[in-house]
Amino acid sequence: MFDAARLNLTERTSRGLADAVLAAIRTGDLREGDVLPPIRSLAGDLQVSPTTVSSAWSLLTRSGAIATDGRRGTRVATGTHRPSRYRRALESGNSFTLDLSTGVPDPELLPDITPALQALPGRARPTSYLDDPVLPGLTQVLLSTWPSAIEAVTVVDGAMDAMQLIADTHLRFGDVVLVEDPTFPPILDILDSIGAVAHGVAIDENGLLPGALAQSLTRFRPAMVILQPRGQNPTGASLTAERARELADTLGSHHALIVEDDATGDVASAAAVSLGDLLPDRVLHIRSFSKSFGPDLRLAAIGGPAALLNPIIDRRLFGQGWTSRLLQSLLLTLLTDDAVAAQIASARCEYARRREALVDRLRQHGVEVHARDGINLWLPVVDEAAAMVRLASRGIGVASGTPFTVRADATSAHVRVTTASLADDHDRVAAELAAAAAVGNSAGFR
Repeated sequence: MFDAARLNLTERTSRGLADAVLAAIRTGDLREGDVLPPIRSLAGDLQVSPTTVSSAWSLLTRSGAIATDGRRGTRVATGTHRPSRYRRALESGNSFTLDLSTGVPDPELLPDITPALQALPGRARPTSYLDDPVLPGLTQVLLSTWPSAIEAVTVVDGAMDAMQLIADTHLRFGDVVLVEDPTFPPILDILDSIGAVAHGVAIDENGLLPGALAQSLTRFRPAMVILQPRGQNPTGASLTAERARELADTLGSHHALIVEDDATGDVASAAAVSLGDLLPDRVLHIRSFSKSFGPDLRLAAIGGPAALLNPIIDRRLFGQGWTSRLLQSLLLTLLTDDAVAAQIASARCEYARRREALVDRLRQHGVEVHARDGINLWLPVVDEAAAMVRLASRGIGVASGTPFTVRADATSAHVRVTTASLADDHDRVAAELAAAAAVGNSAGFR
């Protein structure tokens, strides 16, 4: 039974109330399935406004701590937070002849890592808990190829592991985070899982719009800003040096931590750009190697100022401590192999060709898509569900756009199309995509 008097409410704000409820859940004073009192009743007991309670309940719902169940009321949630957006983005009830929904690189364009694997036994001896978390040689290579001057770097288990570590370390429950809209669904799932509140900022083909960012900074005073500097998923946007300077000027008078998620990495056509050159004390840059060397390698690096990175390294000591040095040795070999570099360069060009070919054919059908980089494009449609059904009937799978969208009141519908595996047949695919995009339009199919 819920007892308001037992809440340790030290701050009579929505965030203070949310923190008190979470504390009660952790101590067992509130258990899974416990019913919470009506908002007005609790507001009276605590002598706060109903708006304060409502806002606290919103924060707790986002974090997965409580759930509303119609007439049964609001209860302490059962189970743990699940990556709901990411699962929805991957959902597929069909086996497609052509699956353009996955967001993964083409296996045929990944480099051959066999020689690097064969070299491992002579180079790596997994014998100690006490060695440096990152191989010294790998540290040197990463520092020399980073897009900005940084004080420290560490290696983690992929870009989303990096994002989770950064969020867990540098965000508190209720913090506001500005993200690109649309953005990669796991980013939103991670923020939801810790009770942070995501607000979307509009983008164009060059990244975040400075004006929209300025308005959001003033309105929300965020603790963090997350952006994808090149090959943005799902739109293919990439920062230019000029846009980076505009964003740095906009962010300069604020104190938000800036996180750059370069998930596309070395297969991106655009040069790596980082705000770290302009705001060196506030930028953590994530560099992923999944698109270039293969998703199962599960490696990414985080670089930035030591004051921001060291707490992340320390936090990892509560868990696995470090990323396998065997995998680090493999990554070091791949990054310093000229033949592998040539394979990556070839893949980069081929991904660009495939993306640009589809964008060009779509334009011929009257569908404008601004995908400057990466392996995805963001296709505008009249009706998302109708477009996906139409494409599925033609054996083509695409990803639902809804999980990528931050604002619930978004007025335009989209689907995400992965171009990575589309080596040919661009004319037919573009015609099918254009027809599907028009479903729901009174003009009918194109």
